[in-house]
Amino acid sequence: MARLIIMGPPGSGKGTQAEHIARHFNIPAISTGDLFRAHVGKQTELGIEAGKYMDNGEFVPDSITISMLRERLAEPDANAGCLLDGYPRTVIQIGALDEMLAARREQLDAVIELTVADEELVDRMLRRAKEQGRSDDTETVIQRRLELYRDETRPVVTAYSQRGILLTVDGSGERESITAAAIAAVEKALAG
Repeated sequence: MARLIIMGPPGSGKGTQAEHIARHFNIPAISTGDLFRAHVGKQTELGIEAGKYMDNGEFVPDSITISMLRERLAEPDANAGCLLDGYPRTVIQIGALDEMLAARREQLDAVIELTVADEELVDRMLRRAKEQGRSDDTETVIQRRLELYRDETRPVVTAYSQRGILLTVDGSGERESITAAAIAAVEKALAG
């Protein structure tokens, strides 16, 4: 049983790493990006609102994100833990997550931070946009997302560092070696 978060700037490989790390620990990987796209695709009330922000490269407001996540964490597969990808992105969301976990008598075990140079991030996202036809990955939107990450999400990383549960992993290089380094860091943290 593990309750984890994976963080890193857009394009750092969080989604890919989340899948492999979650599979190793036999917990679901819960991506807010996937939640947003699912709600937008189904045209739910939350999805329609979220889409307005996503199309401009802006963060979806906390209230919408928190509502989507609360629904997802209530699903049975999250009872044994989960790996959150893309949440929390703001200090306000940290408090909301703490409340959700406390209501379940749970707490976070570790926060994995992937670090990658900006130039590599932009190259990765432009390549992904071409491969996947993602309209939300234009160079202007990518630069805005990196700016938002630095401005709004770095304080989240700092907060978890101060709690002593932040594990920094180099997100450059081969996928397998990054996965292995992240799993080793989490296992060491869980062994405590």
